[in-house]
Amino acid sequence: MVATEGSRATYPRTENSRLIETGRTALLDRLLHAVPERAATLAQPPAGSGLRAVRGDLGIPLVGSGLGWLRWGPAQQIEQYRRWGPVTWSKTLGQPIVTVTGPDAAQVVVANKDKAFGQGWEYYIGPFFHRGLLLLEFEEHMFHRRLMQQAFTRPRLEQYFTELTELANRRIASWPTGRTIHLYSTLKALTLEVAAEIFMDADVGAERDRLNRAFIAATHAALAVVRAPVPGGNWRAGLRGRKVLEDYFYRMLPAKRSSAGNDFFSALCHARDEDGSRFTDADVVNHMIFLIMAAHDTSTTTATSVAYFLGKHPEWQERARAESLARPSGPLDMQVLEAMTTLEMCIKESLRLVSPVPGLVRRTVADTEILGYYVPAGVLVDVNVWANHLLAEYWPQPERFDPERFSPQRREDKSHRYAWMPFGAGAHKCIGMHFGMLEVKTILDAMLRNFEWSYAGSPSRGYEMPWGYSTISFPRDDAPIVLRRR
Repeated sequence: MVATEGSRATYPRTENSRLIETGRTALLDRLLHAVPERAATLAQPPAGSGLRAVRGDLGIPLVGSGLGWLRWGPAQQIEQYRRWGPVTWSKTLGQPIVTVTGPDAAQVVVANKDKAFGQGWEYYIGPFFHRGLLLLEFEEHMFHRRLMQQAFTRPRLEQYFTELTELANRRIASWPTGRTIHLYSTLKALTLEVAAEIFMDADVGAERDRLNRAFIAATHAALAVVRAPVPGGNWRAGLRGRKVLEDYFYRMLPAKRSSAGNDFFSALCHARDEDGSRFTDADVVNHMIFLIMAAHDTSTTTATSVAYFLGKHPEWQERARAESLARPSGPLDMQVLEAMTTLEMCIKESLRLVSPVPGLVRRTVADTEILGYYVPAGVLVDVNVWANHLLAEYWPQPERFDPERFSPQRREDKSHRYAWMPFGAGAHKCIGMHFGMLEVKTILDAMLRNFEWSYAGSPSRGYEMPWGYSTISFPRDDAPIVLRRR
């Protein structure tokens, strides 16, 4: 099926249906649906170009489509796709933004063959994650990426893995049982501790909660409606969070410059290219702030979603547990973990259903076209990664949790090169994706060997995790769970 302007699709209420269908029963849902459509054209194509104009709905005056996204997430994007086609536009936080849905449209933007697309994250997260790797572009980005890649070689990963498994297994084995804990917060504390120990060779100790609050403030500020440091506002909280993080890393910098540690922080301080160039102090701090945010926020969301789906599907939990228990006892071996295919399929399917990073943001640096639609220079472009993972054209029964999609016999993720891209794609593909997969696998392996849990029976029958939508997705209820010791 190819979406065309004016077409719509409705779905019955089934498992995870809120990810693909906008709600219509709650008061806020009804109010948002009652807003009259404000159809508009982004820009007229040049005469004689043969290109089509991008059409879309301007949404609520002054607010645009932002409230719909915060309420419905990928379901809103899928609805826009059915209504307007693969390339549409609206306004979010006062900014015109083109949204592209479908693997073909994603390929045009991400492959960037005519170099018409630069990074677009600056508008959202620039003040809080200044000059992080994702915010650099073209030659400068490649220079920084080459230097940072030295910290993600196979020998480095094996070293990190040894520390990761020891810490994660020790912490997870001590989790309480028989009462409700909030898995998201618990995992967030663990992944920050892992990131600090592995990438910084530091024990955050008493500063853990303070740093976590700073990271949360910085990430949530990206979608602040009032984009000024007014008292009580998210923007101001984000700027304060950035200051906390800068102060923390600058305090550590002199010792890292003067030592020859094996951690990532030290590696950045001493990394040099073939000409002997190295990172400035500001470069190192900027990269560390962005890396630690990405390393623990995305892993937290992913591990939470995997645990949730395994709790909803006890048959898959048992399959994954049998695989974990079948491995040799003793310290976990990296190659053994990489070969655990059942757990890997469950993780990949969870990444499809709940993409930690919902979209990739670019900005046009020249007039260009996407699938025959004219897009002028200077416009933000959002590649709808999460929505692409839920399109029935590429994923049969997309709302179902079905890890077999990733089995060698089916490989639905290979239906199109850009059908599944939770780690991004192109020049800005996640530099730490292999470590991230190892971390999530290690966490779930430890949980499976220590505990059982379920959302399938009473009293949690019918529970659906309420996902929150921001630059990084998260569970609004902090993911309550009751673990039972095996």
